[in-house]
Amino acid sequence: MQEMNVKELAERIKAGRAPIIIDVREPEEYQHARIEGALLKPLGGITQWAQELDKDQEYVLQCHTGSRSWQAAYLLEQLGFKKLYNLSGGIDSWSTHVDPNVPRY
Repeated sequence: MQEMNVKELAERIKAGRAPIIIDVREPEEYQHARIEGALLKPLGGITQWAQELDKDQEYVLQCHTGSRSWQAAYLLEQLGFKKLYNLSGGIDSWSTHVDPNVPRY
């Protein structure tokens, strides 16, 4: 599985080349802090929402620190998805290195 760091994601967003960002945290976490444009799809429902995704699309999976998003990316790989990235450090790293206006928790 591939990793993407937050600075690379920020550069790709700025350049208009961002993959679809999937936030696998819980709704309360998403309401507290999120990357603009990220789609909320909690990890617990992955078997349902994975069926809605295009296997040819590029995705970056994101959570608080990178653990749950790694699990989600692993599961999606098992389902045949190829263009996946785990966001290293998650929203916590995003808050620290890209956008300090996103609250840390």
